[in-house]
Amino acid sequence: MIWTRPRDPESLPARLHRRRIYVLPTRFGMFYALLLFTMLLGALNYNNNPALLLGLMLAGAGLASLVAAQMQLSGLELVTVDAEPVAAGAPLSVRLHARAAPGRARRGLRLDDDGSFSASPGILNLERGTGEGQLLLPTQQRGWFDLPKLRLSTTRPLGLARAWAYVWPESPLLVYPAPEADGPPLPAGHGDRVQARVNPSGDDVHHLRAYRSGDARRTIAWKPSARRDTLLVREFEQPIGAEIVLDWRETAGIGYEARIARLARWIDDAEREGRRYQLRLPGHAALGPDRGTQHRHACLRALALMPHG
Repeated sequence: MIWTRPRDPESLPARLHRRRIYVLPTRFGMFYALLLFTMLLGALNYNNNPALLLGLMLAGAGLASLVAAQMQLSGLELVTVDAEPVAAGAPLSVRLHARAAPGRARRGLRLDDDGSFSASPGILNLERGTGEGQLLLPTQQRGWFDLPKLRLSTTRPLGLARAWAYVWPESPLLVYPAPEADGPPLPAGHGDRVQARVNPSGDDVHHLRAYRSGDARRTIAWKPSARRDTLLVREFEQPIGAEIVLDWRETAGIGYEARIARLARWIDDAEREGRRYQLRLPGHAALGPDRGTQHRHACLRALALMPHG
């Protein structure tokens, strides 16, 4: 049986048949109907045949608008749903891919949710029978994100009627843990190749640079500054290893979710510095050492799917 509104998540592709499409007049359509009723009533009372004929023609146009609005959605096929994973708290940009048989123009297709997520609506554009629409959904926690019911609607062609249909894709999307906002630097690395990075808490002077507003007073190199007649600041370097190990055990002493957030930030820091890193989680095989987009996604995915504490 085909329900007008899916009661359970459904696998894609899903086709919008006419029996799962709602059509109702808009506010403008209700005003139009009231105005038309008044016009017809007056034409009948005064036996004004031209006005009666015009009223019947406008009524026919209104009924045709109801059918045309439904035809905008009828036969539309929703193919897939995807989204790039984001950190918890960031909006998830969901893309809905659709297609339709050529030969019928479909315009003004609006995409939003059923109201449960207060999503930012998008427009589904179809060119040559295929296209996609984008929808921003808020996220709150890491892990699998179950999509709400998505609603496709249109008021074309005349704005007198609104046609809409629901689809509930069975396509859970992944949300990564939010990285820790502030915390300790990356653990010391190991390996044969030793690099150095600028670090305010380092031991060795890396170079001198011009003073910037906010620099600590203790970092000012007074003697070189006096010789050059301008303030110079010492920047330090901290020797680091070529590879680092991001071990769950090194984050002991803080909350469960805070440990996950710290590891997520370390992963981003390691990628930003171009270092190879290995992630070790309890009950999970070690990931890496490696670096790059694919390795980052594998590590963040492992963190996102850890059991909730």
